Amino acid sequence: MAKHLIQIILLGTRAVGRAFVKVLQQEYIASQAAAAARRDSKGGSGKDYTSNRHGMSVEEARQILDVGPGGGPVDSSNTEEIQQRFDHLFKINGTAQGGSLYIQSKVFRAKERLLG
Repeated sequence: MAKHLIQIILLGTRAVGRAFVKVLQQEYIASQAAAAARRDSKGGSGKDYTSNRHGMSVEEARQILDVGPGGGPVDSSNTEEIQQRFDHLFKINGTAQGGSLYIQSKVFRAKERLLG
């Protein structure tokens, strides 16, 4: 009886082990495909890609700070406008005024993305 029980446990363990290995292989293949897709998407025009450093695109940063449209370079006149919008939005979204730290961080990252 004990011998049969051990054999059943061993067969079950092998089946679970094989299934686990198969799932790991599928996950590895899927992660490789996702990494290749990310590489390909960044290799396109690349004008408005999301920066790993800042975590947002230039277009998103412009929308957050509500500054000029388009993806053109930031010049000295835009720099003042960006700084003014940042100061205003950062102040009104402060936690002392009942604002959100999350929104403040998005405003900060947007300024950093455009000026940094």
